[in-house]
Amino acid sequence: MTAKQAQVVNDIASYVAKNGGQYSEWYVGIAADPKNRLFKDHAVSQPSGQWIYDYCATSAEAREVEQHFFSKGAKGGPGGGDNTTKAIYAYKITNSTIE
Repeated sequence: MTAKQAQVVNDIASYVAKNGGQYSEWYVGIAADPKNRLFKDHAVSQPSGQWIYDYCATSAEAREVEQHFFSKGAKGGPGGGDNTTKAIYAYKITNSTIE
């Protein structure tokens, strides 16, 4: 794992711990446009939802980070985005979000 990947993993893990719940209550994914993916596609509340995103250096690195969180029990699925997708995002699943 690169230093950037480790930083992203640590930041997301810290955010999840701070905002409660088990990883199974969180959705993790990758996107070219994480804001659009979070707030439009997944219907996460920007002002009141629990969400975070960051960028990895490459799409492969973002996918490895995504897989790390899947192995911890986070919801989501591999295969999103394309070879230019570098953003990884996470949000706490609620009754109003769309997985």
